Amino acid sequence: MLILCAYHFESPMRYSVCFVLMMLLACSNRQKAIKMKGSDTEVNLAVVLAEHFYKVNKDHSLAISGGGSGLGIASLLNGQADIANSSRPLTAEEIKLFKQRHIELKTIVFAEDATAFIVRSDFPADSIDVPTLAAILSGSSKTWQPVTGNPVPVNIYGRQSNSGTHSFVRNKLGIQFSREAKEMNGNAQIMEGIKADGSGIGYVGAGYITHDSKVKVLKISDSSGKPAISPLDKKAINEQRYFFQRPLYQFVLSTSWNKVAPFVDFEKSAEGQKIIRASGYYITQQ
Repeated sequence: MLILCAYHFESPMRYSVCFVLMMLLACSNRQKAIKMKGSDTEVNLAVVLAEHFYKVNKDHSLAISGGGSGLGIASLLNGQADIANSSRPLTAEEIKLFKQRHIELKTIVFAEDATAFIVRSDFPADSIDVPTLAAILSGSSKTWQPVTGNPVPVNIYGRQSNSGTHSFVRNKLGIQFSREAKEMNGNAQIMEGIKADGSGIGYVGAGYITHDSKVKVLKISDSSGKPAISPLDKKAINEQRYFFQRPLYQFVLSTSWNKVAPFVDFEKSAEGQKIIRASGYYITQQ
């Protein structure tokens, strides 16, 4: 039996604060009940993969929720999940905690994402370079003067500190985010905020970008004068030329591996990889 429950999931097609996909058999075998929590960047993809996996593995049940990479990792530490979806690697402090609690993990890189920086469709520029982006997101440059020539105040739409995307962008740029940045619950909220704000800039996973005429994806150049690249440029992504591309992780409890392995195998199968690409993500080159 397939049950969809609204709890903690975002749809790129329409805004929803939370959503959980649960696939439960009437008499579920607990040995094949998988709990997956974490990254909002990955949750849409995980749900689609789980839907297709369940079609041929009806003896399994899967409960999937978002909430951020940090939440997923904490859930592993607390015994509340089998898989943590994470758009960042473990921190040194997290590694230390797992060792202290004698919890062993298996690490899987199952896809790759490109973080997109978005503005409203009528924004008067199509690209931005990394140094200027860093200045704007850190708050050292509070207007769009360096980009558009107009001293219009910048409004930043970002994520909370437990978000893997928040950590990724911050570390990649080597900054601390402006205290004035708006902390949104997820990608869908950022998308909606940008649509309504002609002075806004936000960041979302490329898998969340739709052909929405109200949003423009900025091209990124490593430095001023270099060619700007779109996160939707598949050739550039495959050649590792986009500045904000990254692997997507799944951390799995070793004690849960036997029941999780069939789902991981499905992700790596030809069908699973086709789903990953069709969902707007990329296959990691290994």
